[in-house]
Amino acid sequence: MDSWREHAACRHEDPDLFFPIGTTGPSLVQTEQAKAVCRDCPVQEPCLRFALDTDQAIGVWGGTSETERRRMRRRAGSRKSG
Repeated sequence: MDSWREHAACRHEDPDLFFPIGTTGPSLVQTEQAKAVCRDCPVQEPCLRFALDTDQAIGVWGGTSETERRRMRRRAGSRKSG
């Protein structure tokens, strides 16, 4: 396990918080609650890098949702090809 995980704020939270079911209604609230934990996390950047490097397709990682990471990947891909 990467050492950054030992310092993650989410270690002290219910893991289910970071994996909302769906993208509407209560799931939006849950996603925002997870992101609030991430905002105060000292390892937010390495967490996001891990999620992007390993193509984490579900959950909140490094303060980003699945949709936000998909957009980041698309933008990065268009910069490489352009």
